[in-house]
Amino acid sequence: MLEVAEKEFTEQRLQEVSEALSRGMYVQARRQLHNLPAWDIALLLESSPPKSRAVIWQLVDADEHGDILEELSEEVQKSVIRQMAPEKLAAATEGMDTDDLAYVLRGLPEQVYQEVLKSMDEQDRQRAEQALSYEEETAGGMMNTDTITLRPDVTIDVVLRYLRLKGELPEATDKLYVVSREDKFIGEIGISRLLTVDPTRLVEDVMDRDIQGIPVDMDETEVAKLFERQDWISAPVIDDENRLLGRITIDDVVDIIREDAQHSMLSMAGLDDDEDTFAPVLKSTRRRSIWLGVNLITALLAAMVSSLFEDILAQMAILAILNTIVPSMGGIAGSQTLTLVIRGMALGHIGPSNSRWLIGKELAIGALNGVIWAVLIAGVVALWKQDLMIGLIIAFAMMANLLAAGLAGVTVPLILKKYNIDPALAGGVILTTVTDVVGIFAFLGTATLLLG
Repeated sequence: MLEVAEKEFTEQRLQEVSEALSRGMYVQARRQLHNLPAWDIALLLESSPPKSRAVIWQLVDADEHGDILEELSEEVQKSVIRQMAPEKLAAATEGMDTDDLAYVLRGLPEQVYQEVLKSMDEQDRQRAEQALSYEEETAGGMMNTDTITLRPDVTIDVVLRYLRLKGELPEATDKLYVVSREDKFIGEIGISRLLTVDPTRLVEDVMDRDIQGIPVDMDETEVAKLFERQDWISAPVIDDENRLLGRITIDDVVDIIREDAQHSMLSMAGLDDDEDTFAPVLKSTRRRSIWLGVNLITALLAAMVSSLFEDILAQMAILAILNTIVPSMGGIAGSQTLTLVIRGMALGHIGPSNSRWLIGKELAIGALNGVIWAVLIAGVVALWKQDLMIGLIIAFAMMANLLAAGLAGVTVPLILKKYNIDPALAGGVILTTVTDVVGIFAFLGTATLLLG
């Protein structure tokens, strides 16, 4: 109930800001924006047309720009950054976490990126260059360098006094890392352990040594899977020589999981996962036209297969009426299999060791569904048109296409993955082509042989 009430309160505040902007009450809107957290302002920007975004961004306090940029999606972030002078962008990135800093800078055009670097002081410039030295979508690209390290030969009391002197801990700090004088990662000690152990003991006596750091070049999706399996809040990142480079925290992992989920969902429709809902018409049209064009080509291919059987279609109008049923059923069955396989691949459940078993399973499901629906459709058509032969023809075609749909639903994403093509993006188009072509060919081809 508390979560629902908070959501309604947030929506109400955003609505109030929107109404103030629509009425031209900019002073009131500025006052309301000042009381909103960065996340809510980012949500307001993402929910507004481009002209309103420009106004909102001018009304927001400059001190909040960096925090808001961190929360924006890539496409909206780029549209906002284009309005900013390099020196103001450099000021906004001051104090950003290294992973967020790299995320912002990587999205800049080369000329703007160089100007922003020139506008930074020496310390921030070095921090930016370090953040950009690691590959994007790897552990290095998503880590922060705000780690607190300890030496193994100091007492717990010394550590506690050091932390009190420091005054605060980095966000999501649940453990401190123990390193050698060469910064080689040795182990870690949890905050709860630190507070409850005898303060006269040495760190090396109470730390956990059985900890493996995350390689700096590990793919971010694999990092997310590790966090999920291990229930980590944070984890150390190391290089090839076991030197501690930084840490990854659960908030960064949640972002990766959310992005992967959005990518899979939007890719199934042929859309970019950073698609801006309020992007300009021409830009959105251009992006969507690509996959509409691909779909048109596949539809023409299916139409070409139908044209091979013009004679039999001209003789029997009922075949033209029934011709859409078989491809439609195959498309639904194949999409069910495709979705489950893509999900299984994303979770790491499907690989070379079990793909053959999965193919056999989906073929068996296709055969069983084929028998059930073939018998049903054969009976309906035979009673409807008083023609047992047409009923048997559509039953055979239904059986063949459901088998093909099950096989394609498994093999298409596996093959695409093998060639480093995103199955969520291209799988649906290929599957639809297969089920349309097989369904039409099986139905009309069989009808031509038996009735022509």
